[in-house]
Amino acid sequence: MRVRIADGAPQRIGAAGAQHMPGEEAWLVGEHRSNGERKYYLSNIPADTPIKDVAGAIKARWICEQAHQQLKEELGLDHFEGRSWTGLHRHVLMTMIAYAFLQTRRLAQAGRKKKRLGTTASTEPAGCSSGHH
Repeated sequence: MRVRIADGAPQRIGAAGAQHMPGEEAWLVGEHRSNGERKYYLSNIPADTPIKDVAGAIKARWICEQAHQQLKEELGLDHFEGRSWTGLHRHVLMTMIAYAFLQTRRLAQAGRKKKRLGTTASTEPAGCSSGHH
C-alpha cells in the first residue's frame, strides 16, 4: 500500500513540541512468510511501479546484503585500520577484486556441476552401462 511517512518539515503543534509533518508517499510492503515470520519494507519506488517489480526490488536487496556480509566475514572488509581515504579506498578495492575473483570461481564450479549432471543422464541409453551392445 502507499503511505506517507512522517518525515516532512517539523511543525510545532501546541504543547507536543516539534512534530514532523507527512512527507512524500512511499510503498509500505508487508510479507507474511510460510514460517509465520512477518517482514515489512519501506520503498520510495514510484507509485505507478507494478507490485511484482516492487517485490523484485525488495528481493534483489537480499543479494546485496549477502554480498556485503561475505565481504566482511570472508574477505576482511571490516578489518581496515588505516588513517587515510586513499588507504581505505585501496582496501575496499582489493576486497572487491578478491570477491569478484571468488564469485567467478564459484560460478564456474556451479556451471561445471550443471553440465556434468545434464550430460550423464542423456549420453547413454537406458540399460546400457558400458556402451557395448
